[in-house]
Amino acid sequence: MFGRLGAPEIILILIVVVLLFGAKKLPDMARSLGKSARILKSEAKAMKSDGQAPADPPTPGEQPPAQRTIQSAPGDVGSARPVAEPTDTNKR
Repeated sequence: MFGRLGAPEIILILIVVVLLFGAKKLPDMARSLGKSARILKSEAKAMKSDGQAPADPPTPGEQPPAQRTIQSAPGDVGSARPVAEPTDTNKR
């Protein structure tokens, strides 16, 4: 069904998209989609690294950092958000 899309069909689809959403909104939509993809990628990488055991366990006197910040893009501090790390409440 979709295997026969050629250049004229793709151009027609792009024209319809521009007419529906307007040329002014398309760059914002693309930027938002890129940020979402970067956040998804960083979250997936964080989940994958959380599931694995650390290479060298921390020493008993050393405390792990309480928070870390995941940024969607380098230098983009507007969309950065802190992520709470699990802490051991028995250590005091």
